[in-house]
Amino acid sequence: MRKVTAGLFHSVDGVVQDPFNFQFDSFDDELGTGLTKMINSVDTVVLGRITYQEWAGYWPNAPRDEDFAAFINPVEKFVASRTLTEPLEWENSQLIKGDVQQFVTDLKGRDGGEIAVCGSISLVRQLFFAGVLDELTLMTHPVVAGSGRRLFEDGDPLHRLVLENQSATGKGNVISTYSLRKD
Repeated sequence: MRKVTAGLFHSVDGVVQDPFNFQFDSFDDELGTGLTKMINSVDTVVLGRITYQEWAGYWPNAPRDEDFAAFINPVEKFVASRTLTEPLEWENSQLIKGDVQQFVTDLKGRDGGEIAVCGSISLVRQLFFAGVLDELTLMTHPVVAGSGRRLFEDGDPLHRLVLENQSATGKGNVISTYSLRKD
């Protein structure tokens, strides 16, 4: 069975929205190497509407020699949206039809590499709390963002986690990968 993963840039105070506002100079070669390793095992991406629209406006025009552009443009992309219609403009993109949790669960049963949920805070939350997301990686930058949307909110259901892996980079980024505890 394929694994479903998500990785989000994260501030110490929990902000995941618009990380370009708080990453500053903390994005280092070690973090880049870790991201490259993660995307090398991914052959399918799931996006929410907002992330899709933002990325479809940028990545198709980005220099093809950028590592992420070389990955994200040709990869198979599925988009969760109630308002977008097909055909989608970005290459290898199609809408998810029906229930997104069931769709991603069905994707897990198909042949292929890892499935990555990219950006898409609401979608990451939904799949995480439903138990469909197998691993959540938080790349915490050494900064307090002060404002912005957080991944977890007051009133979220209690979930116990297992720390699967953790490392730190030379510039103080902490990369923590969690899974849901099964008991």
